[in-house]
Amino acid sequence: MAGNDLGSLLGGLLGGGQGGQGGSGGGNILGALLGALTGGAGGSHAPGSAPGSGGGSNPLGGLLDMLVKSGLADQAQSWLGSGDNKPVSGAQIAEALPDRTLQQVADEAGVTPEAAADQIARSLPTAVDRLSPQGQLPAGSLEDIIRAQKL
Repeated sequence: MAGNDLGSLLGGLLGGGQGGQGGSGGGNILGALLGALTGGAGGSHAPGSAPGSGGGSNPLGGLLDMLVKSGLADQAQSWLGSGDNKPVSGAQIAEALPDRTLQQVADEAGVTPEAAADQIARSLPTAVDRLSPQGQLPAGSLEDIIRAQKL
């Protein structure tokens, strides 16, 4: 259920207000993804997902590491920086994430893995940008960081 709470927080951060039920909100899909990466809702930790992430309660660093290792370093860096956010495609997200993780996220959101990857691709750049106002990932739990951004 932590994924739902995280999804609500991310939905608010993304400006979705109530983000919508039924799996269509970007915050819900990102909450499911980050929950899957921390081993929630099934306990399958993505291999190598945590190096340099600054703690187990903030899987965002591990997710960005995965994207960098998959050839998306320019895009991920643009989300952290102060300039424009470079887009990423659903196909690129699907390639970067472990199949098992993407399937878990899709199942939780009630969509296909392709639709989940597309929603992640649309929501992730904005979420990372808003969670890193100083151009780098802040320390602390993801929930605390999101709450601090909502002021």
